[in-house]
Amino acid sequence: MKKQNWVLNGLVALAVIGLFSQCDGNKTETNSTNNASTGTAGTATMKIAYVDVDTLLSKYDFWNDLNEMMMRKEENARATLNERAKSFDAEAKEFQRKLENNAFTRERAEQEQARLQKKQMELQELQNRLANELQQENQKNSLQLRDSINSFLKIYNKDKGYSLIISNTSFDNLLYADPAYNITQEIIDGLNKRYKPATNK
Repeated sequence: MKKQNWVLNGLVALAVIGLFSQCDGNKTETNSTNNASTGTAGTATMKIAYVDVDTLLSKYDFWNDLNEMMMRKEENARATLNERAKSFDAEAKEFQRKLENNAFTRERAEQEQARLQKKQMELQELQNRLANELQQENQKNSLQLRDSINSFLKIYNKDKGYSLIISNTSFDNLLYADPAYNITQEIIDGLNKRYKPATNK
């Protein structure tokens, strides 16, 4: 489950990449230090900025709280499964011991074996159910993260007027960007200022 969470968190980071090009920015001309030419006929100017998604995710309090909550849920699920598995293992060993010592009639042994098989199936079903619940929770968290950042960027960009806000991650196509165009800390500060954590974590 830990590996699954790592993979899902990686996917979440990649999913966030698409967010930053969805701002409703004003395409007005701005100071040339923050402008880039479009390269099409009739030169237009664009105000561009980028956000480092890895840094954003590591410093956004809302996302960190969600991750902390998910870690607790995963630990609880793991503890539940371990407890049930330990109980099943003890029963299976006891059955095997009694079987070897001829403590069962044939009919009784078949009944006990059927009971253990049913318990094993229930354990497998529980494991699948808990894994599915965690996956669904991760997907819901990813959507909440996306909505949170998207709604903030729309408000943020009303004053800033960026034509394009792009993302930069370890796996992105952005090979180089002038740090002057990096607005990551502004976005983090704005998101954290707006975030109101639940009092009962």
